[in-house]
Amino acid sequence: MKIIEARKKDYEALRILFFEERKLTFTWLNTSDFQLDDFEKYTQGELILTALQEDIPIGFISIWTPTNFVHHLYIHHKYQNKGIATKLLNAAVSKTNFPLTLKCLENNLKAVDFYKRKGFIEKRKGQSENGTYILFELNKSLTTKY
Repeated sequence: MKIIEARKKDYEALRILFFEERKLTFTWLNTSDFQLDDFEKYTQGELILTALQEDIPIGFISIWTPTNFVHHLYIHHKYQNKGIATKLLNAAVSKTNFPLTLKCLENNLKAVDFYKRKGFIEKRKGQSENGTYILFELNKSLTTKY
Protein backbone atom coordinates (compact mmCIF):
# COMPACT_ATOMS: atom_id res chain seq x y z
CA MET A 1 0.00 0.00 0.00
CA LYS A 2 1.27 3.46 -0.85
CA ILE A 3 -0.06 6.99 -0.51
CA ILE A 4 0.22 9.53 -3.31
CA GLU A 5 -1.49 12.70 -4.43
CA ALA A 6 -4.59 11.76 -6.41
CA ARG A 7 -4.09 11.42 -10.15
CA LYS A 8 -6.77 12.17 -12.73
CA LYS A 9 -6.87 8.45 -13.57
CA ASP A 10 -7.89 7.74 -9.92
CA TYR A 11 -10.96 9.98 -10.00
CA GLU A 12 -13.46 7.45 -11.31
CA ALA A 13 -12.56 4.93 -8.59
CA LEU A 14 -12.58 7.70 -5.98
CA ARG A 15 -16.01 8.88 -7.12
CA ILE A 16 -17.40 5.37 -6.65
CA LEU A 17 -15.64 4.88 -3.31
CA PHE A 18 -16.96 8.23 -2.00
CA PHE A 19 -20.50 7.49 -3.17
CA GLU A 20 -20.64 3.95 -1.79
CA GLU A 21 -18.91 4.57 1.53
CA ARG A 22 -21.08 7.60 2.29
CA LYS A 23 -24.19 5.45 1.78
CA LEU A 24 -22.77 2.78 4.11
CA THR A 25 -21.68 5.34 6.73
CA PHE A 26 -24.54 7.82 6.94
CA THR A 27 -27.41 5.37 7.37
CA TRP A 28 -29.47 7.86 9.41
CA LEU A 29 -29.55 10.33 6.49
CA ASN A 30 -31.54 10.26 3.26
CA THR A 31 -28.76 8.80 1.13
CA SER A 32 -30.88 8.96 -2.04
CA ASP A 33 -29.60 12.53 -2.40
CA PHE A 34 -26.00 11.30 -2.78
CA GLN A 35 -24.67 11.45 -6.35
CA LEU A 36 -21.58 10.08 -8.08
CA ASP A 37 -20.47 13.58 -9.04
CA ASP A 38 -20.47 14.65 -5.37
CA PHE A 39 -16.79 13.69 -5.16
CA GLU A 40 -15.64 16.44 -7.51
CA LYS A 41 -18.16 18.90 -6.08
CA TYR A 42 -17.10 18.36 -2.45
CA THR A 43 -13.33 18.12 -3.00
CA GLN A 44 -12.86 20.94 -5.49
CA GLY A 45 -9.65 22.84 -4.79
CA GLU A 46 -8.57 20.44 -2.05
CA LEU A 47 -5.40 18.41 -1.70
CA ILE A 48 -6.43 14.77 -2.18
CA LEU A 49 -4.13 12.04 -0.96
CA THR A 50 -4.99 8.55 -2.13
CA ALA A 51 -4.16 5.17 -0.61
CA LEU A 52 -3.38 2.70 -3.38
CA GLN A 53 -3.30 -1.08 -3.25
CA GLU A 54 -1.73 -2.48 -6.42
CA ASP A 55 -2.37 0.92 -8.07
CA ILE A 56 -6.10 0.82 -7.19
CA PRO A 57 -7.52 3.53 -4.87
CA ILE A 58 -8.77 2.04 -1.60
CA GLY A 59 -9.08 5.25 0.41
CA PHE A 60 -8.48 8.98 0.39
CA ILE A 61 -8.24 12.07 2.51
CA SER A 62 -9.04 15.55 1.22
CA ILE A 63 -7.71 18.66 2.90
CA TRP A 64 -8.57 22.32 2.39
CA THR A 65 -4.96 23.46 2.79
CA PRO A 66 -5.52 27.22 3.36
CA THR A 67 -6.94 26.36 6.80
CA ASN A 68 -5.56 22.80 7.32
CA PHE A 69 -9.11 21.45 7.39
CA VAL A 70 -9.68 17.73 6.78
CA HIS A 71 -12.82 17.69 4.71
CA HIS A 72 -13.12 13.97 3.92
CA LEU A 73 -11.50 10.72 4.99
CA TYR A 74 -12.89 7.51 3.52
CA ILE A 75 -11.56 3.97 3.32
CA HIS A 76 -13.24 1.26 1.25
CA HIS A 77 -15.11 -0.97 3.73
CA LYS A 78 -13.06 -4.05 2.75
CA TYR A 79 -9.88 -2.26 3.85
CA GLN A 80 -11.06 -0.63 7.08
CA ASN A 81 -9.35 -1.36 10.41
CA LYS A 82 -6.00 -2.02 8.73
CA GLY A 83 -4.25 1.26 9.63
CA ILE A 84 -4.89 2.96 6.29
CA ALA A 85 -6.80 5.91 7.75
CA THR A 86 -3.95 6.52 10.20
CA LYS A 87 -1.44 6.47 7.36
CA LEU A 88 -3.56 8.93 5.38
CA LEU A 89 -3.80 11.22 8.41
CA ASN A 90 -0.03 11.03 8.91
CA ALA A 91 0.46 11.95 5.25
CA ALA A 92 -1.93 14.88 5.68
CA VAL A 93 -0.02 16.06 8.75
CA SER A 94 3.22 15.99 6.76
CA LYS A 95 1.68 18.22 4.05
CA THR A 96 -0.01 20.77 6.34
CA ASN A 97 0.57 22.70 9.54
CA PHE A 98 -0.97 22.49 12.98
CA PRO A 99 -3.62 22.81 14.08
CA LEU A 100 -5.39 20.35 11.81
CA THR A 101 -9.17 20.59 12.16
CA LEU A 102 -12.21 18.65 10.99
CA LYS A 103 -15.92 18.35 11.59
CA CYS A 104 -17.45 14.95 12.29
CA LEU A 105 -21.14 14.24 12.66
CA GLU A 106 -21.86 13.15 16.21
CA ASN A 107 -23.90 10.18 14.95
CA ASN A 108 -20.84 8.83 13.11
CA LEU A 109 -19.71 6.99 16.23
CA LYS A 110 -16.98 4.96 14.56
CA ALA A 111 -15.32 8.10 13.17
CA VAL A 112 -15.72 10.04 16.44
CA ASP A 113 -13.98 7.21 18.30
CA PHE A 114 -11.23 7.02 15.66
CA TYR A 115 -10.40 10.73 15.84
CA LYS A 116 -10.34 10.71 19.64
CA ARG A 117 -7.96 7.73 19.63
CA LYS A 118 -5.68 9.63 17.25
CA GLY A 119 -5.38 12.58 19.61
CA PHE A 120 -7.97 14.96 18.19
CA ILE A 121 -9.56 17.15 20.86
CA GLU A 122 -13.22 18.15 20.80
CA LYS A 123 -13.32 21.95 20.57
CA ARG A 124 -17.06 22.54 20.26
CA LYS A 125 -20.32 21.22 18.85
CA GLY A 126 -22.54 22.82 16.26
CA GLN A 127 -25.56 22.15 14.09
CA SER A 128 -25.58 21.29 10.39
CA GLU A 129 -28.34 20.24 8.03
CA ASN A 130 -27.26 16.65 8.74
CA GLY A 131 -27.31 16.89 12.53
CA THR A 132 -24.95 17.79 15.34
CA TYR A 133 -21.28 17.88 14.44
CA ILE A 134 -18.15 17.96 16.57
CA LEU A 135 -15.31 20.29 15.63
CA PHE A 136 -12.07 18.41 16.32
CA GLU A 137 -8.55 19.80 16.45
CA LEU A 138 -5.16 18.12 16.37
CA ASN A 139 -2.16 20.06 17.67
CA LYS A 140 0.50 17.36 17.78
CA SER A 141 1.83 14.48 15.75
CA LEU A 142 -0.33 11.39 15.54
CA THR A 143 0.42 8.20 17.31
CA THR A 144 1.60 5.59 14.83
CA LYS A 145 -0.50 2.90 16.47
CA TYR A 146 -3.32 1.59 14.32
